[in-house]
Amino acid sequence: MTRSQDLWDEAQRHLVGGVNSPVRSFSAVEGTPLFVRSAEGPHVVTEDGDRLVDFIGSFGPLILGHSHPDVVSAIREAASRGTSFAAPHNGELEIARRVKDLIPRIEKLRMVNSGTEAVQSAVRLARGVTGRDLIVKFEGCYHGHVDALLVKAGSGLATFGVASSAGVPAGTANDTLVLALDDEPALDATFERHEDQIAAVIIEPLPANNGLLVQRPEFLARIRQHCDDSGTLLIFDEVITGFRSSAGTYGRQVGIDPDLYTLGKVIGGGLPVGAYGGPAELMDHLAPIGPVYQAGTLSGNPLALAAGNAALRVLIESDAWNQLDQLGQRLEDRVGRVLASSTLDYHLVRHESIFWMAYGGERPLRRADRFHPDTTSIYAKLHRRLLDLGWMLAPSAFEVGFLSLAHTPDLIDSFASALEQALAATVKDMH
Repeated sequence: MTRSQDLWDEAQRHLVGGVNSPVRSFSAVEGTPLFVRSAEGPHVVTEDGDRLVDFIGSFGPLILGHSHPDVVSAIREAASRGTSFAAPHNGELEIARRVKDLIPRIEKLRMVNSGTEAVQSAVRLARGVTGRDLIVKFEGCYHGHVDALLVKAGSGLATFGVASSAGVPAGTANDTLVLALDDEPALDATFERHEDQIAAVIIEPLPANNGLLVQRPEFLARIRQHCDDSGTLLIFDEVITGFRSSAGTYGRQVGIDPDLYTLGKVIGGGLPVGAYGGPAELMDHLAPIGPVYQAGTLSGNPLALAAGNAALRVLIESDAWNQLDQLGQRLEDRVGRVLASSTLDYHLVRHESIFWMAYGGERPLRRADRFHPDTTSIYAKLHRRLLDLGWMLAPSAFEVGFLSLAHTPDLIDSFASALEQALAATVKDMH
């Protein structure tokens, strides 16, 4: 029996489901989770001593790779001065200036401790500013485990949400309208029916938490126009894509500004952090100068902001986004050819350093209700084969992969070769 298996057996006695976040359980890929002992650069080392190339990157934050020396040094230095103040400190100003330089739409921001908290707070702010209750979200976009956004759609063009988790009150779910992505008639009908009741529309402008569903700029622009016409606030959830895009955010890249941004992952350098921001006239509705309350004991934690400042500094000073896009292009070329030559109907979807292997379905795939029904079962087989060959992808067919500055062109080429081998073995398994 392996060390990971021993630890997994024990974990299930102590932790709910053996994990502290559901996807880590490997239930979607029918395997035993790997327990990580250490990580450096593009590699993780398991408790069994296996060294794997990591394309998860802690689900996005580790854009520099694991244990980047500048980030580690910044954390050590910050920790030597104190681990938490619950008081203002210069690190907050430093990261605020950097974020504002990269995202001019943000005039003021508020630091929090997670992407979920950023979204929850931005939604509350939108309701406080507009005096309205309804929120519009889109099927296939994940915004953290906020009660009002853990909902799914019913039938018809646009229906009130139904809770997709136990513990979410019906009344809370009923304040959320859920639409299909890339469905302009449903969007138009929703605003025609409810425009004076909608506080905010929230969307991942590049949905990257349930596949990589690249949206048409025209669809995002139509959302923007409806919000402008109705006095509704537009929230772009860029917790994943913020600072993964060369323009700072995907919204800036496609030339569409929201009213509020939510951010996370990269700006924490691998430590827990989130933020939300926008024009001062909106953000000034927050306490202590406005009526919308939001607070957090550990918000602006000095260790997290030291790590985030170090990560952003490296990104800005090293031409990082161009390097990452070049790596992504190499991945697209090499892996794209491998997928095209396989009898399994995979194709690669990529935006700069974010990628996803999509199985079947439409091309381009823009909607979560158009996934192929065999996506999960086939990916589970492929995932196991790749792990055996030393490559760690997310333990879910619908989670994206991430490149980092620690990955190299040679690793990309080696991954393409391993993928070719894994695909061939998967096809053999299926027959």
